[in-house]
Order: sequence, then C-alpha cells, then structure tokens
Amino acid sequence: MKRNFLILLFGLATNLIYAQEKNRIETKKVFRVNFLNPAIELEVPTGQYSAFSSALGIGYDGGYPDLTYASGSGFIYVISPFADFQHKWFYNLNKRDRNKRKTYNNSGNFVSLRFKTRGKSIAENVTRTSDFDFGFGPTWGIQRNFGKNFHFLFDLGPQYYFDTKGNGNIWPIILQLNLGYNLKSK
Repeated sequence: MKRNFLILLFGLATNLIYAQEKNRIETKKVFRVNFLNPAIELEVPTGQYSAFSSALGIGYDGGYPDLTYASGSGFIYVISPFADFQHKWFYNLNKRDRNKRKTYNNSGNFVSLRFKTRGKSIAENVTRTSDFDFGFGPTWGIQRNFGKNFHFLFDLGPQYYFDTKGNGNIWPIILQLNLGYNLKSK
C-alpha cells in the first residue's frame, strides 16, 4: 500500500514538474506611456494568466447621461485627470504561443473588471453634477504589441457609473482605445 502511494505521489510530482516546464507562458510586468488619452500605465502580473493595470493621466471622455447636462448641442467633451484600474484575465496566451503568435508584453485576449474615476474638469462643454465621477464594470478586450514596444488596446463592456452626490445609472457599452509605447518590461 505504501509503495503504491509513493509511486502515485512520485508520478504526480513528475507530471506537475513537466507541466510547469511545458507551460512557459505567463504575464509580465510592463511600464508604458499611452498617447490617445495621455497617461502613464503600469501592468503587473497577479497570476500566470492575469495582470492588474493602473493608469494615471489627463484625457478626453464623453459625458454620462445622468451626470452631465449639455450647455448646447453638438460634440460633448470632458477633459479631466483620470485614474483607470483594470484587472485582466488572459484566456488565449497558450493558443497564441502554439500558433507562433506573439505573447510578449501580455499580447492576448482578455476579460476584465475595470474601475475608472475622473476628477475636476480642465475643459468641458457640459455641466457636471459633481467634480468627481466613477464607473466600473466587466469588459472584453484585446491587447497587442507591434514590434517590441508599440502597444494597442481595445476593450468594451457595460458600465455602472455614479458621482459623489448619489446620481448614477448603467451605460450599456463603454469603449476604450489606447495606443502606447512600452518603456520597460520584465
């Protein structure tokens, strides 16, 4: 009985060690600068297939329907400082590696939970109900690296938004599009 148990234990340990060597894909730490909504971003691994990104910047955004009132008609904009936090779970890194596609700097498809907050406006053509608003929700997205340092990110999903005065609602689709440059990765 002991002998069979030791053989089984040795077999499991060998299998786990072999699986670790075979599965060499994992997320990396990446520091980048984003251009479309200017920001600095740090993406750190939280697991073999997951990463947490945090970005601080000043950028363009539209107005949330229940948190802004248009002063006129036309193109609505809010330019303000923001903080954007996103936990990403990558689901196709091994498939990309098997198909000889890049996984460098976390190039892959993901689902995420995103939280974003905006501060007092620098410029706007709307009236906001509060100087600070927040939004969070699930997203689906892709991020790719071109060459070694150019970064592309696109994601979308529903979002619940609210302000500091208790106003809020659900917005069915929020889009994020970013182009950036990877400064350092590990």
